[in-house]
Amino acid sequence: MNAQDGGALSPTRVIIVTGVSGSGRVSAMRVLEDLGFYCVDNLPVALAPTVVRLAAAHAPPIANVALGIDARERIFFPQWPRALDELERAETRPEIIFLDASDDVLARRYSESRRPHPLAETGLSVADSIRRERLALAEIRERATRVIDTTTLTVHELREVMTAAVMGAADRRQMAIALVSFGYKYGHPVGLDLMLDLRFIPNPFFVAELSALTGLDAPVREYVMAQPEAQGFLARTGELLEFLLPLYRREGKSYLTIGLGCTGGRHRSPVLARELRDWLARAGYDAAVRDHDLAR
Repeated sequence: MNAQDGGALSPTRVIIVTGVSGSGRVSAMRVLEDLGFYCVDNLPVALAPTVVRLAAAHAPPIANVALGIDARERIFFPQWPRALDELERAETRPEIIFLDASDDVLARRYSESRRPHPLAETGLSVADSIRRERLALAEIRERATRVIDTTTLTVHELREVMTAAVMGAADRRQMAIALVSFGYKYGHPVGLDLMLDLRFIPNPFFVAELSALTGLDAPVREYVMAQPEAQGFLARTGELLEFLLPLYRREGKSYLTIGLGCTGGRHRSPVLARELRDWLARAGYDAAVRDHDLAR
């Protein structure tokens, strides 16, 4: 039952932060703490409904609670589907933020920190441990409200992304839109809702004076936007989003992540991401641009 059906939702907003080890959960929890959330990290999953009940029963009720959950809780973690179902039966609709990153970046982070992977066992490599953890987390990732790819994010950028996600979702009339430029040669980022392929536009990489530049440079932008294919893409994508965005908002979607990919992620996709951001601004939508592979 939802609020429109006459049921009363819990007065407490609950965000569950989880994800693969090394993807930034601790940093994300610090952001939520700074935003005024009551945070409990490394919580045994079975205790989540109890914490939420206590927060809602507190006088006055605790408005915002963030629970950090990770697969290291070997005894309790398998109970998370039951705990999540219990929260939903109690009219609490937890938002699940799932943090992810590419396998090679996760492995490098563990190598640099010289810490063992938390799921590593004798004779198990870091790569094998990461794969094992991904399997354990697959179901909760499918149920996530938002997947955030931290592969190329600094701590400061993660703070910005988390803040935009949380504050954007606080007002259901708004929708946090992220435009991510990337290169197909590196694989697409995780967590994309829509993915648009720009490789049909002539590539500035093959123009001698533009090859070493990026989509942040004016000559590259001018070259890309002079192509009829780029103009046609922008017009038709605008029409598509004009149709889709009100429908997503009507269904209560708080986040939309759109990937724009070209071959290397350095020329066409950064240009079109910014052009699309400007189109969205004119249409009354706020959007943030993130370049996944620009520095490669």
